[in-house]
Amino acid sequence: MYPSIGKKIRKYRKQRGMTQDELAEKTNLSTNHLGAIERVEKNLTLSNLINIANALDVTADMLLCDEIRNGYKIKTSIITEKIEKLSLSDRDKIMQMLDIMLDGK
Repeated sequence: MYPSIGKKIRKYRKQRGMTQDELAEKTNLSTNHLGAIERVEKNLTLSNLINIANALDVTADMLLCDEIRNGYKIKTSIITEKIEKLSLSDRDKIMQMLDIMLDGK
C-alpha cells in the first residue's frame, strides 16, 4: 500500500471543495470504498486511479509523485508551473529567495 496516494486524493478533493460523496459519484465508487482508499485501507486499481485523477482534474503523477523514485522531478515540474503563473516581479523574488537558500548568499 502507498499511504501518500490516499493522502493526496484527500488533499486535492478538499482543495476542490468536494465531499467524499461527490467524488465517489463522479468516479462510480461507493463512498465507503473511496473513504477506504483515502485511509489506505484498500488498494487502488489503475482504473480507479485514472477515474479519480480525472474527477479531481489532476494528473496521475501528481497523485503518485511521493511513491516513485523520480518523484522529485514531478514536484519540480509542479513548482515550475506555479512560478510561471506569477508576475515577473514575484518570480524575481522567488529566485532571490532560492539563491539565498541554496547558495547561502
